[in-house]
Amino acid sequence: MHCPYCQHTDTRVLDSRVADDGAQIRRRRACQDCERRFTTVEQIQLAVVKRSGATEPFNRDKVVDGVRKACKGRPVTDADLARLGQLVETELRAGGAAYVPADEVGLAVLEPLRSLDQVAYLRFASVYKAFSSVDDFADEVAALMAERAEAPAQPPGPEPGPEPADRTRSPAP
Repeated sequence: MHCPYCQHTDTRVLDSRVADDGAQIRRRRACQDCERRFTTVEQIQLAVVKRSGATEPFNRDKVVDGVRKACKGRPVTDADLARLGQLVETELRAGGAAYVPADEVGLAVLEPLRSLDQVAYLRFASVYKAFSSVDDFADEVAALMAERAEAPAQPPGPEPGPEPADRTRSPAP
């Protein structure tokens, strides 16, 4: 590792720490020549292989921007989109491959987006799966409806009872 200050090639590691939920290693280093300290960050590079065969580094922001278009006008917050981007990246990294086909990125988006907002899911899926007719939409909506029907019913909440008496007021004379 070259020192960023004097370009000397001999540096030593003073401390190593895991960061970003294990996705990075931060190392505190010291130059043997000028004795200045600096930090390096090591991260496994995840690359996306496009349909054309070209590769580019995985970019979570690019995934979030694509999903944001599908969520336009929907009640989805930036925090929701950031969480979805993190879920997608985590799933892709868990696969253990350094190179991921672009199709797998799209597949990794579909499930968390379905859980987040079904309308946005349909918008995204229509582009990703290249819907060519209304029948494709109808099939996907039917699958969503069947999934909803199979989901276990939510347990009933407590029954609303009479409101508790307001004890801050004194009774009328």
